[in-house]
Order: sequence, then C-alpha cells, then structure tokens
Amino acid sequence: MSWRTAAQLRELGCGPESLGAHRAQRLRLYAGDAVAETALVEPGFGLSRHALDTALRAAAVAAGTKLEIDRARSVAPGCVSGSRREWRSDAIFLATGKHDVRGAMRPRKNRDPALGLRVRLPAGSPASTPVGDAIELHLFPGGYAGIVVQEGGSTNICLALRKSLLGSAASDPWRLLDMLAEDNPHFARRMEGADHDLPIDTIAAVPYGWIARSSEAGLYRLGDQAAVIPSLAGEGMSIALASAEDAVEAYLAGVEAPQYQARFAHRARRPVGIAEAIWHLAEHRRIAAPATRLAGAAPWLTRAAMRLSRI
Repeated sequence: MSWRTAAQLRELGCGPESLGAHRAQRLRLYAGDAVAETALVEPGFGLSRHALDTALRAAAVAAGTKLEIDRARSVAPGCVSGSRREWRSDAIFLATGKHDVRGAMRPRKNRDPALGLRVRLPAGSPASTPVGDAIELHLFPGGYAGIVVQEGGSTNICLALRKSLLGSAASDPWRLLDMLAEDNPHFARRMEGADHDLPIDTIAAVPYGWIARSSEAGLYRLGDQAAVIPSLAGEGMSIALASAEDAVEAYLAGVEAPQYQARFAHRARRPVGIAEAIWHLAEHRRIAAPATRLAGAAPWLTRAAMRLSRI
C-alpha cells in the first residue's frame, strides 16, 4: 500500500501500523541483468487483504453498519439478486473488486488478457530476508512480479501476466513460476525453497487500464469496478477508498450515479494512464532493461512517476 493509502486508513482509525503492517522504504527494480534501487517518496506498507478487510469490516460495524452475508448472483437497477433473497435499494455501491457480477460486467476485448497470480510464502522463508524493507518489481516479457513482506513476516508474491505466458506453461501456475525462475536469476532467489504445495490464487481477464466513464442510475461503482490501475503502482486500495468517499458524498448530496462516475473517471484518468504506460513498457525486455538502468541513474524520474500515479 502506498503512503496515500496509509493516510486514508489512518483517518478511518485503521492505520497500517496498528495492524502490524510491514514498513517498506525502498523500491527495487529487476529487468534481466539490470538492477535499480531508489527510496520511496514516503514509506509504503505490506499488509494482507485478510488483515485489512477484517479491520475495515470491524470499523464499519462499530460505526453502525448492519452486515449481511450473501452470494450475489446478478445486479439490476435497484436490486441485487442473492442466494438468500433479493436486496432492493435506490442506491447500490458495487465493490466486487476484479470480479464481475452478471448485469454489471466490464468489457474484455483484449486478445491476450492479463491474469493475476498470487502465492504467499510463510514467515521464515529464504525470500523474506533479502526483500527486507523494499518493494521489489521483477520485470519480464509478458508481465511482472511484485514482492513485499507483510505482517508476521510472510512474503507476498503477486504476478500480473499475459494469458499466453501461462499457456506456454501448459496452464500450470507452478510450472510457470519455475520457468520464470529459470530465465530470471533474481526472481529465482526469491522463489528459493518455495513449497509447491502452497496454494496459488488466480484471477482471469483483469481489465487493467479500464475506467468506468458512466453507470446506470442508482449504481455507484467503486474500486476496481470504477478504475483498474495496474498493480505495480500500488494504488489500487487508495482508488478503492477514494472512490468510496466520492460516491458517498455524491449520494448524500443527491448527485446521481452517472454524474459521480463521470467525475471520478476524470479524477482517475491520470494515475491509471501513467501506470498503464509503465506496465506496457515493463512488458518488453528491450525497453524494460534500459528503463531500469535509467531509473537507477536518475531516481528522481522514478519518484516523479510514483507521485503522478497517485489518485
């Protein structure tokens, strides 16, 4: 999480420090044999979604929220159809992250869509010590891996990559990780000793770069349902919190969902566009390696990119 996210969470009484988040102060880049390191603009934090979501849920309930658990099957104007019942309201705040719900699908037109993979190495793994207080980005053709230590000393390894890359590994996530380790020695050192029995979370067809510029009346899109910023920016959670705040203020002021959505799209355009441009550059080794060396020689450029990709 970026420093912006941390500030937003402190205002909600869920500061990352109080949740045991791991403090990160540096950014480390790898592309082939090119390596660069620079200080973050301000410290970021490694924190699992389990820890963060638990804290946010508790804060919401403490503030008077009534929490109901159901499985949403579809969304229509004024109604969410669940497994238990139909939930009706004049305002629906759609915050389903990268997962779509029938009736509110986002377009997916990319011939080689992006996929997300995540594996969490337990505390004490060989990866955690060299990562230390850094956020690492390992760039390779067709994607990248982000690595950070989280609360309790576990190491979170997230990858965004093209579907074709997973296809080259016979759609086997662990085989793909092994292939990437063979071609990228720095990444191999982070995967050293990783137990192949560890679970890997996957999500298909992530529409990175997509922004909701309109919405149906009564349907306020939040987070990844409003704007999907490439994960390498570390700004997804900040966009979630910022869109939620904007949507609530709009609703209370009587602003309809389509107007809120257009305003938030304008706000998200710059950070999402910059992060998307960086992501596309990172996919190409002939560009990624020289860009990484440039980042090491001119760290002010990297810090400028960090600032410009904040919501």
